[in-house]
Parts: sequence; structure tokens; C-alpha cells
Amino acid sequence: MNKPTVLCGIIGSGFSASFHFESLKKVSSVDVRVVGVYSRTKEKREAFATERNIRAFDSLNDLINACDVIHVCTPPSTHESIAIAALKKDKYVIVEKPLTGYFGDGTGEFRGDQFPKEVALSHALESIQRMLEAEKISRGRILYAENWVYTPSIQKEREIIEKTDAQILWIYGEEAHSGSHASTYGFWKFSGGGAMIGKGCHPLTAALYLKRLEGKMRNNLPIKPKTVSARVHALTRMESFIDRGHIRSDYYDIDDFSMMHIQFEDGTIANIFASDIILGGIHNWIEIAANNHRTICNINPNNAIQTYNPVEDYFRDIYVVEKIGTKQGWSCPSPNEDWFTGYPQEMEAFYRTITFGDPLESDSSLAADAISTIYSAYVSSEKNGVAVHIQTY
Repeated sequence: MNKPTVLCGIIGSGFSASFHFESLKKVSSVDVRVVGVYSRTKEKREAFATERNIRAFDSLNDLINACDVIHVCTPPSTHESIAIAALKKDKYVIVEKPLTGYFGDGTGEFRGDQFPKEVALSHALESIQRMLEAEKISRGRILYAENWVYTPSIQKEREIIEKTDAQILWIYGEEAHSGSHASTYGFWKFSGGGAMIGKGCHPLTAALYLKRLEGKMRNNLPIKPKTVSARVHALTRMESFIDRGHIRSDYYDIDDFSMMHIQFEDGTIANIFASDIILGGIHNWIEIAANNHRTICNINPNNAIQTYNPVEDYFRDIYVVEKIGTKQGWSCPSPNEDWFTGYPQEMEAFYRTITFGDPLESDSSLAADAISTIYSAYVSSEKNGVAVHIQTY
């Protein structure tokens, strides 16, 4: 049986571009052909292309014109402009998280930790609106690359909710580790914030997704977030912080710890934590307390394999798990880290939507609600945790 062929291009040449490329190899229902890559740095795009035997494009527009689908794997500050450029040419756009945000006033003196958060929220909502308007008039769509939505554990919880008519009462989730790969992450002007957006977007979007699912199942209407209370901290930028070299601490103006308390339209709640101060590998999990069951989704780490290694050097050629720090002692080597984190399932689902019209689980409105919630949370934190209303889409 001949599979439909879809041509795609990757914008960016860093960490997310790499796992997008690897995940595309595992799409089974569609023949996905990566036409090429573009990034602003010639040396990086050429190295990325040479390693993968694809073409390095010298122009963003040339790559967009050559493809049916564009993967936006660049810093968040560039997501809006690239997505709109592709949508104007009726292309499908797979946008990495976070969707968009506020990235400063363009001055050299800008500091995100000192800038009024009401203004940041207003600008972020304007960016969202521009992207949604571009999508509305395009034959393409925004596909929001929130892999947490597609993890096997979250999708199993989806099945449980649907088949048992569950009411979710409380969601409790976290993403944390010892610091981001990206050098640009430490600056608000590139990342749009700190841990609350860079990491908090993952468990938050999963929580929003599950409550949407519950509402659609019961009344054919999604249950949306209503208010958020939050606090953020910059622990590694404190004068009293003692740096032992294990935690990234070169942030310029962003938070490295955050907590959000969300109340939904139906009165139920979620608590979302995010931080850059946790050692021992990535800590990704979400817990659901429902009226008829309780589920703990261990995305990373999970104990599919548990190994004790007495000597670090024994495992010198063995990949254990991302950001583990040391391979000595007890660890949980992931037998298939990408599978547990939902990357190949995400791409399979996206290309089925693009090619066959399958329903899209992680769409632009879910992404918009996540960004609106996060920037409303920054406003709340600036006001010492007062509840702030969330605009939803």
C-alpha cells in the first residue's frame, strides 16, 4: 500500500530540531520527507544538514515554499513571525512550546524580572491573537507540539476519564531539572520568562487538556481555567545562594522556581510546580485525583528499569536518562525515553491530522489558554499571589 507523501522542513538546528527529526523517522502512516533545514547561523544549519543528509537552506522563505509542513524549533521569541509567515502561504505549522509570549521592549536595558507584568500579559495576548487570526484565514493550521498531551500515561488517563465518566477534582503536576540546554534560556527577551513558562507550560497544558476532555465528554463543552494565583522566585540569583556547580546559575532576569494554583470554571483545581533547581535528572509527573480514581503519571523518571551501578566508568558508553548528573548508584535508565515522553506519538498524530483529517488534540486554542494562564500567573506573582482572571480562547 502506497502511503501519502508529505514534505516538511525544520526551522532551527538545536535540541528540539534534533528530536523532531528523530521522531519523524518513526511516523508510520505517512511518508514524511524532510526537505531541509534553516537556521540563522550558517555553520549550525550546515552541520545539522550534513549529519542528516538533508539540504541546508539559505532562506527561510525558500524552505517554506518547498514544504507542506514547517516545524518551528527556534527560541520562543521567533515563533510568532515564523508561524505567521508559513500560515500566509497556507502551510501547516508545528510549533514547539511555548507557543509565544512577551520578549521585551527591544532596549538593551530591558529586564523581565523588573518589567510590569500587566504589560507583558497584554503583549502576550496580542501575539496570541495575531497567530490565531493568521490561522483563521489560512488553509494551514497550528499544531502545538506539547508532547505531554501525547505521552502514553496521559493518553491512558484520557481513556480512564472517558470510559468511567470521571470528574477530575484536583490535578497536581511538576516539571523540574537542573537547568535548560539553551544558552538563550537565561534571558527573558529570548524565552519569554523563566521556569514558569519554560517548564511549567508542560504539566499546565496537560492539566488544561484533561479538563477540556472531561467537559467535552460530559457536556460537549471544554472546562476552561478561570483564575490563577502564583509565586515565582530566583533562588540561584540570591546573594546567599551557594553554588556547588551542579545547578545552572547563570540566569540574567528569569525565575528558576514557580508555583501556580489554577481554579477551573467548575470550581475544581490544579497545582503546577516548575523549577531549575532539581538534581538527579528530569522530574516530570502529573497526578490526577478524580471522584472515582487516582492516577499518577510518571513520565520521567519511571521505573520500567532500575539499575545499580557501583562504578561510574562502567556506564561510560551507556545513555541512562537526560540530565542524570551521575551514572553511579541507583538510576532508572529509560528503555525508550522518546516513547515515554510522547515525541513519536505526537508526530504520528500530527501527520495523521494533516493528511487524513484526524482530530487534533493539541491545537492552537489549547496553546493559547496555556500562554494566557502563564502570563496571568506572572501578574499574580507580581501582586504577591492574588487571584487573576484568565482570558481563554
